[in-house]
Amino acid sequence: MQPTDRLVTMLLAIWKAGAAYLPIDPTFPPNRIQHILGEARPVLVVYDDDYDNAAIFGRTPAISYAELRKRASDMSNANIRPEAMLGRGDSELALVLYTSGSTGVPKGVRLNHGTILNRLQWQWDRFPYSATERIGVFKTALTFVDSVTEIWGPLLNGMAIVVVPKKVTNNPEKLVELLESYSIERLVLVPTLLRSLLLYLPLQQRADANAKLLYQLRIWVCSGEPLQISLAREFFDYFQEGVHQLCNFYGSTEVMGDVTYFVCESKRQLESYEKVPIGYPLDNTAIYVLNAKMKPVQVDEIGELYVSGLNLAEGYVNGRDPDRFIDNPLAVNPIFARLYKTGDYATVHKDCVYYQGRTDSQIKIRGHRVDLSEVEANLLGLPGVDKGIVLCYHAGEIDQALLGFITVEPGAHYQTGMQIESALGDKLAHYMIPQVIILDSIPLLVNGKIDRQTLLKMYESTNNNDDSQIEIEYDYTGVPKNRMATAKDLFETVGNVIGRSARAKISLASNFYELGGNSLNSIITVTQLCGKGYPVSITTFIGAKNLGEVLDKICADEHELDKFREQQFGVAAAATSRTKEVASFDYTMNLTAYPLALEHKKDTIEIITSSFFEKADLEQWLKPQIYETDYRDILEDIWLVLIEKGLSFIVKDEAGRSVGVSLNFDARDEPEVTVTSKLLIVFEFLEFVEGPIRDTKLPQGTNQILHSFMMGTCAELSAQENIEAMHFMESEVLKLAQRRNFAGIFTTNTNPLTQQLGSNVYHYETMLDYQVNQYVYSADGTRPFGAAPDSQRAMVHWKDIRT
Repeated sequence: MQPTDRLVTMLLAIWKAGAAYLPIDPTFPPNRIQHILGEARPVLVVYDDDYDNAAIFGRTPAISYAELRKRASDMSNANIRPEAMLGRGDSELALVLYTSGSTGVPKGVRLNHGTILNRLQWQWDRFPYSATERIGVFKTALTFVDSVTEIWGPLLNGMAIVVVPKKVTNNPEKLVELLESYSIERLVLVPTLLRSLLLYLPLQQRADANAKLLYQLRIWVCSGEPLQISLAREFFDYFQEGVHQLCNFYGSTEVMGDVTYFVCESKRQLESYEKVPIGYPLDNTAIYVLNAKMKPVQVDEIGELYVSGLNLAEGYVNGRDPDRFIDNPLAVNPIFARLYKTGDYATVHKDCVYYQGRTDSQIKIRGHRVDLSEVEANLLGLPGVDKGIVLCYHAGEIDQALLGFITVEPGAHYQTGMQIESALGDKLAHYMIPQVIILDSIPLLVNGKIDRQTLLKMYESTNNNDDSQIEIEYDYTGVPKNRMATAKDLFETVGNVIGRSARAKISLASNFYELGGNSLNSIITVTQLCGKGYPVSITTFIGAKNLGEVLDKICADEHELDKFREQQFGVAAAATSRTKEVASFDYTMNLTAYPLALEHKKDTIEIITSSFFEKADLEQWLKPQIYETDYRDILEDIWLVLIEKGLSFIVKDEAGRSVGVSLNFDARDEPEVTVTSKLLIVFEFLEFVEGPIRDTKLPQGTNQILHSFMMGTCAELSAQENIEAMHFMESEVLKLAQRRNFAGIFTTNTNPLTQQLGSNVYHYETMLDYQVNQYVYSADGTRPFGAAPDSQRAMVHWKDIRT
């Protein structure tokens, strides 16, 4: 039903009958409505008289409001007898709200009367209605949890409410007119709408210059999205400090809308904060910021936010996602016996809670962990950028793309996405810069939040799912005729590899990374070029300012080009030739390898832990059951043995910065390590793929097989520096193996980048290519990596260095 007085009457009747209500927006797609009805199984659907698609309700009983009124007219006006009601008591279900489904199949949240009353009682105590407050406003879509407090907060206090039609809610001018005419004194809205109103209000002139619009509206509550501190300051440019309050509420449907709050009262107060806190817990609720071991974090340390107390929902319809509502191991009082896992990061500073982004907003880009909220804050902080959001398309996949959707103010300095990306280069690491897409407007959901799925579908439809159908523009202006064939091979190879991520036409002036390239697909590009007979090194390719420089390098010496092609497509190069290729890498950094010593312990543990906990491809499927300390424990256990064996080293640049670590053992003289954590699964998997090859196909005896056990690089390295560091360590491992008279080098790679380097650059022989999701853990018969895609492989490599 549409928002009208009839709707409110209907809700009250449902509750008086002892039933619960389940709102369904008539504009929902048919498949969404059918999913909700099929899962929730309501006993009756009541729809507006002018709704013309009642057939969609299928077998669920349905009736129009007019027909319901007609049947009710013949019945008694007396209250229903208690024994005839469908349910009673504050433990009974009050309503079911289906989440937006922006991340998957919609889930129904079950909220009972006690939960609602706890939230309302706190509101009445902390923000009591004033003596002049007569009317509340119901403007939020019924399908969203804020509507509960908008409707029942005033009504249960004997006040009236005004029901705001959608067409008014979406029009700032009409909304202001309505709020002003009814003398509304409090309002709940998303920050996006607040920003629109703050742009509109100062432009309106009144006969009395001192009588500003909406000055009677004392309490402004922002929820649903993070409240930027710049917006909070703008609020007090218009409204009066000490009179008006701007509140920042935090919560979700699963916790009855809100569980923490913070009140902004003046600009001076905000000077003490770098960002607006989400504040303090509501009555009868508790907030926990916990680490991966479910222990409270230290002050200012980031952890995941959990909620407990009377504001918690009963759970989801049909018991879905039981891992989100769990037992509270820290509870003392029984009202805090359950925890809700919010999926948000938070910190605690001076007894105040700060929102630090979604756990699922933490993504990996080129091996680095990136927080989308950080990228978004920098993007929105650029002058002339009005509204926007940063999203990740196909996170973790080969066609992953970091996207910034924005609108710009009229006359803004930046008019193109490339200009804005260039400006972000001064604020963010290169791997954090999104592809910026400028729109005329940002699509919104009915509750005013940004419609993320529409934006991602917009990008997808523009770029097309099928890479073979992508139309990439090539500009061969300036290419000499005698180089045209080579240029076409170069440009088309780049275009095929980058695919949907391509941001501009490909020309001599194009920079690979500005086009949308990254460290992984740079290796793929070089490999494909070599496969076509063009001798270009990785350093040359990633270090070139543009494709013109790459073309110059390829075409510099036709004799060398012919010689390279003869080697590539003729008899395979000898092992000694391959050895020289690794050693002749052209470095831009001045790197030196040092044998591992006691003073290197801190840097070694930090680099290895960072590389494997944050970037490793197998370990990601075991989280959150593994922790950073698991790696530290192993390294502590083998540290003295690593030094004693003398086969491991740390790499430093000319400034003394530790940029990489290589840990190696004689494969037949490795130390015994006791692993009690879930990392045991990883080590047993590695033994599963390596053991049979080591024991049956490789040279026997000690001092024959150098096992490249762990290799990691510093997290702060750029894409080029990372490849250089990896290449340098590979070269050093080769030299080490030669000096110590090993027969060869043995290693397993699970990362696509190191697999490409190993197979196509370092010329390792692939002894086994194993699909990791097929591995069965012998201890319990499970598949610990079962969620991994079929494309994730483990490659066991061997490099024979005997002449």
